[in-house]
Amino acid sequence: MTDLHLWLRHEVRSTERRTPIVPSDARRLVESGVTLTVEESPQRIFPVEEYEAAGCRRAPAGSWVSAPEQAVVIGLKELPDQPGELTHRHIFFGHAYKRQPGAEALLRRFTAGGGALLDLEYLVDDSGRRLAAFGFWAGYLGAALAVLQHRGRLVAPLTPTSKEELDEILQPAAGDEEFTALVIGALGRSGRGARLAFLTAGIEATAWDLAETRDLDRRALLAHDVMVNAVLATSPVPPFLREQDLDDPARRLRTLCDVTVDVGSPLNVLPVYDRTTDWTEPVRPLRKEPPLDLIAIDNLPSLLPRESSTDFSAALLPQLLRFETGGPWGRCLDRFHQACRELGIAEGEFRHV
Repeated sequence: MTDLHLWLRHEVRSTERRTPIVPSDARRLVESGVTLTVEESPQRIFPVEEYEAAGCRRAPAGSWVSAPEQAVVIGLKELPDQPGELTHRHIFFGHAYKRQPGAEALLRRFTAGGGALLDLEYLVDDSGRRLAAFGFWAGYLGAALAVLQHRGRLVAPLTPTSKEELDEILQPAAGDEEFTALVIGALGRSGRGARLAFLTAGIEATAWDLAETRDLDRRALLAHDVMVNAVLATSPVPPFLREQDLDDPARRLRTLCDVTVDVGSPLNVLPVYDRTTDWTEPVRPLRKEPPLDLIAIDNLPSLLPRESSTDFSAALLPQLLRFETGGPWGRCLDRFHQACRELGIAEGEFRHV
């Protein structure tokens, strides 16, 4: 463990305020013998000074490109486009194993440089359950934004907040009309978060999971006013919504929030839109008559950066304390090599096995 050098990088996406390691957990890593370098970041919810106080080293934003070869670079969202060859092991959500747009280019950067992707989405236990995830908060925020949009109270651009402030504006107000809501994937982390947000808003959502989607009742789906999709498909399934469903004049569905945001992937269960929404324009109309509004933001938990980072870091910490080539991290590495093979990418000489 004393040989491990983690390098916490600055996130290039300006709206990404989360971090996979919070200062209190950084202290535990340092006390265990881990070297932890933390890059300066203007938007990270925790200032770099808190990491320094925990015993971490400080480095300029983006300096991971010249980090020692054995350093493990850790972040959350996408890497910058350069350098073209990635020489380190990187821990982050790569979104590269379901043939998403840009997936092959990213994997080729790793193979060209001899580095490796340890994708956090595939950090799982022996039964395949994810060991660290933002899902609960993604679902919570997805449902919260859907409620606010449906009630005409969603204000753009979106800005990070706290759960206390969000819950206050979620409370039903005089004059709010009742509406029906559906959560698909209701038993997972994201689904549980979505259901809780609806309850906070005074709505008892219909809860569907595997049993209800094996033989999907689209008429019942379209009879709800608001829908949140929290399903992370790992194999092809019939889509939950199709273009003809959106054109159904009997459709009551008016607000759709896709928490999973698998746009561009062949596993996408909502192939009715071709681009995401964002903090500046969180809502996009899919139909004008009858109206249907889409929310499809791929970093929802960053709107509650302190709460979501604290929960994620607490789950990730035990895995970092046991960082090794086998176990969950070994499975991550195996999945990276498998993805390269599936795309027909010739794997060069990897320094990290």
